[in-house]
Amino acid sequence: MTPEPAGDRRTFFLTVLYSLWAVIAGALALPASIYLLLPPRLRKEKEWAEAGDIRKMEAGSPVEMVFRRNRLDGWRLTSEKATAWVVKKSDGEFVAFAPQCTHLGCAYHWDEEKKDFLCPCHSSTFSLDGRVTSGPAPRPLDRYEARVDQNKLLLGEVIPSSETTE
Repeated sequence: MTPEPAGDRRTFFLTVLYSLWAVIAGALALPASIYLLLPPRLRKEKEWAEAGDIRKMEAGSPVEMVFRRNRLDGWRLTSEKATAWVVKKSDGEFVAFAPQCTHLGCAYHWDEEKKDFLCPCHSSTFSLDGRVTSGPAPRPLDRYEARVDQNKLLLGEVIPSSETTE
């Protein structure tokens, strides 16, 4: 028997070793490059949260509705509690106001005696249609996008009052 040259065995093992390194590097580089180079998928349709049943609502009487909204935070989907002040207009339309005062973001409430929304922090008051009636608030109340589907009020994103049509 003639012995094999040592170079052929060494070349074989080095080729196998470098091939394994290349496979490992590719397995690590592919997901990293996809994460870094491709933009995240954007949502194509708006998410609507079910706020509640509207059958028992009276026109001109605000109701604070508590609902759950899903929020995507990176890769984690969380469900958080949110509120809205909902007013049924006389023509059957609905307006849903965001629960923060436009002055400093304090929570306001409906004052039944004065028939106004009142922010207790700095005494801003808002009319039933969300307009500022007194106080330091610089603009009307922000609104949710709202629609009705089978007697259920669905709320979308908050629209700042500077963009709403009065």
